[in-house]
Amino acid sequence: MLSHVWSSAVQGISAFPIEIETNIANGLPRYTVVGLPDGAVRESRDRIWAALKNAGLETPHGAITINLAPADVRKEGAAYDLPIALGLLAAHDALIPQAQLDTCCILGELALDGALRPVKGVLPIAIQARKEGRTNLLLPAENAAEASVVEGIRVFPVQHIRQAFQHLTGREEIPVFERDLSALFEEAQVYTVDMSDVRGQENVKRALEVAAAGGHNALMVGPPGAGKTMLAQRIPTILPPLTPDEALETTKIHSVGGKLRSKYGLIATRPFRAPHHTISDAGLCGGGSNPLPGEISLAHNGLLFLDELPEFNRQVLEVLRQPLEDGHITISRARYAVDYPARFMLIASMNPCPCGHLNNPKRECTCSPHQVQRYLAKISGPLMDRIDLHIEVSPVPFDELNSRTASESSATIRERVEAARAIQQERFRGEAGVYCNAQMGARLVRKHAELDATGTQLIKMAIQKLGLSARGYDRVLKVARTLADLSASLGIQAEHVAEAIQYRSLDRSRWQG
Repeated sequence: MLSHVWSSAVQGISAFPIEIETNIANGLPRYTVVGLPDGAVRESRDRIWAALKNAGLETPHGAITINLAPADVRKEGAAYDLPIALGLLAAHDALIPQAQLDTCCILGELALDGALRPVKGVLPIAIQARKEGRTNLLLPAENAAEASVVEGIRVFPVQHIRQAFQHLTGREEIPVFERDLSALFEEAQVYTVDMSDVRGQENVKRALEVAAAGGHNALMVGPPGAGKTMLAQRIPTILPPLTPDEALETTKIHSVGGKLRSKYGLIATRPFRAPHHTISDAGLCGGGSNPLPGEISLAHNGLLFLDELPEFNRQVLEVLRQPLEDGHITISRARYAVDYPARFMLIASMNPCPCGHLNNPKRECTCSPHQVQRYLAKISGPLMDRIDLHIEVSPVPFDELNSRTASESSATIRERVEAARAIQQERFRGEAGVYCNAQMGARLVRKHAELDATGTQLIKMAIQKLGLSARGYDRVLKVARTLADLSASLGIQAEHVAEAIQYRSLDRSRWQG
């Protein structure tokens, strides 16, 4: 007999349907899987046979052929165990009505005792199943929370293959997994850190507020222990909250990468990713024989923090240039290419010199000017041009460190950031792919960042003294536009240009060297 079971596969952050056709005919016993299965799919036979026997279900016999369609797309992973097993049972004894199977999308890895193990990429699969009109999703119980964030589809959490079989044959109903999504989203929007934890560093907090308000990339330069990492960890708390659409897109990426650790099955706060400086270019940007998203995609809609920037391999850093400009990364393979979103804020930190104490009033720097310049040269000019703000971080004096005066909270700073972002959203209404000042192209910079005579003279002097590139010039204008938005000013004033120029301190250091 012949049965049809529907499952799904993931490519990039999108899913596509897989039809599993099972035919059992009379003849010598054999088991054949066609349709470009990988090793994990071919090995499913042994897992399925053991699971069926240990679950007390009858194992089929005869000439068995299983086709995974479309046949020209490679099928990878163990998520096809459950649909193949149910297809075998349906073709063997016809107890599972085909009409029941046609309403379902089924996936799950089988243990030898018949229990279900979780799989990756459930969220895009649930979205795809809804598009296809499949009203029911049978999947491992551990994946149910993740799939339930998709409205319009009923999620059935399966603990064991016998449970799935009895549900499909009408013998035992599995309760639908349901949650209040709006309450869930609100509950999940919680940060465990706050800007009020940071003592002193008011000038740095101001610069980071500017970065958050315009979506700008920033580099913090200061001695060890000055608080650079602590400040970076709190930047997501002053960014505008994720919208439901952004949360869904962010969760999809983490789901595909197998990195979803949220107990809510949903990422509702801005991601913060801080890879170690030994990371490879594939780890940072994604890759592998079966490409998975890298750190820059996992930071999508959030923040990527690179601590000790000069310690990263230069080749790895250069890979960042394209996604910083385009907001996505394309990974090409011989047979196909996948595109992962990668729109993130880049926040980096570094010491001012190899010993870390240049310009430190409390410690003497032991580095020669040549060593300092060689250290700064580890970061290429093109990458530095893509960083809008250079922020000098000084050690915190004891009086400020010991102060009991409450610092400004993240919520207070976030209100100002959201007000500035609202101005930008209104400004860029109708501009596809542009949501904040940092994303402006040259045309929009010329349109929305016009300077008066005083501002023009200031930036002319900066170009002459700092040697700003054309891209660096545009970055100053974008930051000045953000400063104007924070002060609710329609036009860019001279003080906005002057402050924006002050955030190019490394350009000044390179020129002086």
